[in-house]
Amino acid sequence: MKTNNINIKSNQLKKILLLLFICLNISTSFSQQKVELKGVVLDEFENPIAYAAIGIPSKQIGTATNDDGAFSLKISSENIKDILEVSTIGFKTYKIKIEDYINNNVLKIVLIEEVVSLAAITLEKTNSIVKKALKKVKNNTLSSKHQINMLYRRSSVENGKTRFMVEHYLNILDYGPSDNRFDEIGIAESRKSADYRFAFKKQPIHAVYIMGQINPLRQRIYESDYNWERDGDTSYDGEDILIIRGTKKDQKANKKENFIKLYIGMDTYSVYKIDVSRYGNEFSNLKAFYIYKKDNDGQLVLSYHNREAKFRTPISEQKRKLLKLKTRFVQSSYRHEGIVLNIESDKKKFNIQNTLYDKKDIGDYDIKYNPIFWKNIALPPATKFYKKSVKELESIYGVSLEDQFKSVNK
Repeated sequence: MKTNNINIKSNQLKKILLLLFICLNISTSFSQQKVELKGVVLDEFENPIAYAAIGIPSKQIGTATNDDGAFSLKISSENIKDILEVSTIGFKTYKIKIEDYINNNVLKIVLIEEVVSLAAITLEKTNSIVKKALKKVKNNTLSSKHQINMLYRRSSVENGKTRFMVEHYLNILDYGPSDNRFDEIGIAESRKSADYRFAFKKQPIHAVYIMGQINPLRQRIYESDYNWERDGDTSYDGEDILIIRGTKKDQKANKKENFIKLYIGMDTYSVYKIDVSRYGNEFSNLKAFYIYKKDNDGQLVLSYHNREAKFRTPISEQKRKLLKLKTRFVQSSYRHEGIVLNIESDKKKFNIQNTLYDKKDIGDYDIKYNPIFWKNIALPPATKFYKKSVKELESIYGVSLEDQFKSVNK
């Protein structure tokens, strides 16, 4: 009889433990569920606001709006109680509890333009402002070691049509723009379209390295090498910003001058945005910009990068005749986009996959294709250029981009 009682209690205990195990799994599964936030950011006149920073600064999670003001952000259900922030230059920062955003079915966020008072005060000399801003880069940006998780894409355009595109999900170890190079870079995930190019211009290193190399904050520029002039004013998160344009002193007279623009906060001397414009010669030119946003501690981190380099590429006589070109050069361009999805500051959580060691073009890396990853990742809404690139790639032979991904990638 005692034996039966022991067996009964043992079975009951097993059932209780099994029930607890199931409940724990359900609880864990629920806590890991993803919630997708979608919406559009507009000004008071219903105009879309491009490249606004969207995210949870306290968790270093975020994305940027596309050129139509649309955004998409996947978060964990654990973040429901957190605050969603929307910030961009020229407008007041918008904050809302994510729980309220979901419950109120908010699909449209309207940002209010911020009044600038710089015109009414006497400013110090522009070169002095730039000098202070460059000196304070390390203090004003996240300069401790951290991991940037970034969606990076490049489209190759030849003769007016996109003929190749590659997308990488990158893990980058960095010390911020106060360091002139990235510490380590890994390609966690990759996919590329079919390659329809006929002029194969290669870049000697991964394109994200070039993103760092042409950033004026990483180049160690000196304010004394430029002529600086006021180019306007705006604001960011309650701080007045002066826009200062710099042209190189030793450059030759040119109708299209090489210049950089720095958007500098007048309270902190933080650099919130950078515009770069370079005209080499008749064969090449470059336009790029970098947008920074504040993290939970008020330090700046990269949010979005965009650049387009235009050039002319030589092609063979046979291809020239095939394309019915009058010259032996074809007009080409590279369009780059880098969107920071989140930043990890906990060194124990750093995870760099497929570290880059080879110096080769972004399109020449062969990383195993993981369709499940690309299906589940919260990609930002497509920009106009990206949509145009996809349409042109699909029109060449009538093959969908998804089918190209499946057939081309390993």
